[in-house]
Amino acid sequence: MTTTTNTTTTSTHRGGSRAIEPRKFRAIQRRDLDSLPQLTRLSPDEILGMKAVAAVLPFRVNEYVVDELIDWGAVPHDPMFQLSFPQPDMLAPDDLAAMRALIERGAPAGEQRKLARSIQLKMNPHPAGQMEVNVPRLADGTPLPGMQHKYRETVLFFPSQGQTCHTYCSYCFRWAQFAGLDDLKFASREADSLRRYVAQHSEVNSILFTGGDPMVMSAPLLARYIEPLLEIDHVMSVRIGTKALAWWPYRFVTDPDADDVLRLFERVVKSGRHLAIMAHFTHPRELETRVVQAAIRRVRETGAIIRCQAPIVRHINDDPLVWTNLWKRQIVLGMVPYYMFVERDTGPKNYFEVPLARAYDIFSTAWRRMSGIGRTVRGPSMSATPGKVLVAGVAEIRGEKVFVLEFIQGREPTWAGRVFFAKYDERATWLNQLKPAFGEKEFFFEDAMREIKARKRAPAWGDRSRFVKRLSEFGHVEWM
Repeated sequence: MTTTTNTTTTSTHRGGSRAIEPRKFRAIQRRDLDSLPQLTRLSPDEILGMKAVAAVLPFRVNEYVVDELIDWGAVPHDPMFQLSFPQPDMLAPDDLAAMRALIERGAPAGEQRKLARSIQLKMNPHPAGQMEVNVPRLADGTPLPGMQHKYRETVLFFPSQGQTCHTYCSYCFRWAQFAGLDDLKFASREADSLRRYVAQHSEVNSILFTGGDPMVMSAPLLARYIEPLLEIDHVMSVRIGTKALAWWPYRFVTDPDADDVLRLFERVVKSGRHLAIMAHFTHPRELETRVVQAAIRRVRETGAIIRCQAPIVRHINDDPLVWTNLWKRQIVLGMVPYYMFVERDTGPKNYFEVPLARAYDIFSTAWRRMSGIGRTVRGPSMSATPGKVLVAGVAEIRGEKVFVLEFIQGREPTWAGRVFFAKYDERATWLNQLKPAFGEKEFFFEDAMREIKARKRAPAWGDRSRFVKRLSEFGHVEWM
């Protein structure tokens, strides 16, 4: 095991967190699978299968997850074990057998890496046009690595120091960030390039820091990226995509700079911006411990809003009752249920994916069990190449059974809110597997997508939101 961070009790505790004992962060990785005591209940053959998967897909867990979240009496079917440890069926049978054979005969590391690379490249490492049409460019065509500008109003930024996580989710759609594929990795050390790009693009009013997990960074590093944005009048909101609340809540409670992080959050809120912590909670068990509840309380006291999202994942949360309990616990703890995503078409999708028809049924059943305050959540949503597409319903129209689909966001801004229809297919798991309904040859957006891919940007981005004035007494801006 490798110790990467030491936690100490901070001088100031908010929200009744004095009783939370600090603990050291210990990362458990592939090399530790033979020595982890809890895994002795598994057979050597099962351990070999886990090693084979971990040679191809990233694996990292920590002792908080191992000690507090996994029900070892229910392994291997326990959902938290499925969520954090490699499962043999995550690889195709032939690929699994090939990697197992190399490990069994003690093949050199280089030979194992070569096979792993060939398997990885078959797994669609960057879905939804992330490399082709998401990367913003300067006026001279120079690409800006470490950024994505898919939707007109929002820029995603991947700080290079945040391209790891406290624990890797087994279903992670950004697994290529951690798998040694440097040429396929989004990352930027240039805080100034982010500031300059956003300052030059008045249509951008929201910045999403993502990864990896930005919350693995120290408070000074995080501030170096965030604070310059507060000087740009047209920036209305800052979002931080993180699973640290679930995987390492000590980050906000007893880590050495936990209070500094919270003070940074307060500065963002006091500047008049909306600060949203986009928290990834995949299963209700992640919300049960005292330390996560203390962490949530402390973050909320800064004025930040915690919005919760997760994919629907087979073997982990493909049950309406799980989602109902998840959303209800989020509400009780003062958070906002936000999105149910469809598992993306990348990595070990064949193991985790849920058909769209079943995903819609699970979402609808869970949603109907919620009061109005919990119906802020949207789903199931696909973050596909054209945009965020919601499975809004199943209907029979003109004698044809169809999926009712709706754009929540689109590369072309005018697509947002537009409803369209696809033939019902009970086996389809992603947008590109659907066919247009009513005899149409293609969906309405496909011709425009060909143009967008050629131009590498959405043609309507010239229709920008316009800054009106700064309200200095409140520190925010009005828009028209």
